Amino acid sequence: MQKTLTKKVLLAIVCAVLIAAVALFTHGCSNNEPTPPSTTAPVQDATPIGEGTTKFTFTVTAPDGTEASFLVSTDKTEVGEALQELGLISGDEGPYGLYVKTVNGITVDYDTDGMYWAFYINGQMSPTGVDVTDITPDAVYSFKAEK
Repeated sequence: MQKTLTKKVLLAIVCAVLIAAVALFTHGCSNNEPTPPSTTAPVQDATPIGEGTTKFTFTVTAPDGTEASFLVSTDKTEVGEALQELGLISGDEGPYGLYVKTVNGITVDYDTDGMYWAFYINGQMSPTGVDVTDITPDAVYSFKAEK
């Protein structure tokens, strides 16, 4: 009788812990933070570059904080191939795709200066690399030199 009672108590404790874990996990995964406003509006004074029917804005924030903006026109389907074709980005192919080292003629090297080029889509850090990101017309794609 004592074994049965102990098993029931243990089972109840395990169930309570699992329920608490599920509740914490689902609460931690919910995004109750407000979504920042979209930055898909074309940047004023962006330099037109390229030819094609699809347009998007490309901005660059250099290590010193200066910014440059381009209104890209292309017929390419991926952001990386459009920017490479126009000479705006370059880098090395690696096991995870294109490792961008140079943007708009500015090279940063993590091994030398601890900086890297961070890729953003509409103000949000991109979950994908530039070389596998499909172009969304009128989006704002950015590279920012970061430490």
